[in-house]
Amino acid sequence: MPVTPPALHPRTTALLVMDYQQAILASLPDPADREALLSRVAGAIADMRAHGAAIAYVRVGFTEADWAAIPPANIAFSFLGGQRLMHHADPATDIHRRLAPGPGDITVRKTRFGALSTTDLDRRLRDRGITTLVIAGLTTSGAVLSTVTDAADRDYRLYVLSDGVTDPDPQAHRTLMTGVFPRLAHVVDTAGLRSLLRESRPDRPRSGAVPAADGSTDRPAP
Repeated sequence: MPVTPPALHPRTTALLVMDYQQAILASLPDPADREALLSRVAGAIADMRAHGAAIAYVRVGFTEADWAAIPPANIAFSFLGGQRLMHHADPATDIHRRLAPGPGDITVRKTRFGALSTTDLDRRLRDRGITTLVIAGLTTSGAVLSTVTDAADRDYRLYVLSDGVTDPDPQAHRTLMTGVFPRLAHVVDTAGLRSLLRESRPDRPRSGAVPAADGSTDRPAP
């Protein structure tokens, strides 16, 4: 039986926009699919902003020191280091302009798959009182998988945007979305996220109480 996702509380929720960079988007084979994906994620960002949720951007990029520090045992990243790919100042590693960060957003640069493992993102989220993460990112079998498993171990409540993540390997994407992520997160699409946000309500005064000038509701109604 499907599990109904719990209500979202925007003030304790952040949308993670991971690896929506020019070079990584270029790995997706269909330009039309890329444009549709960008439109959906841009809509999710706008919806979350409108409800007061935090937006956190994660990008992968390397300095010379970062490349030198990658051990040969790390198959994926030693290749990037050996080929000197994804330099942090290369425009190809920029977040796509349609999803550009705004004032007050969190931005971090990482050097591994996961958004939390080589950054201070966890601390910055905790400092803002964030306990729930909504995840959009590239790719499903890379950054998304690594971040979901890590964030679940750190006890975040998790939502994965089913139409805000994708992978060049359709089979790997399907397996993760249907067989792995539902054990760790609530899987919703961008329309479902919009519905959850509409259902969110600011705290209301308790029955029999009236708001004080400072916003408290401790005084009984006359």
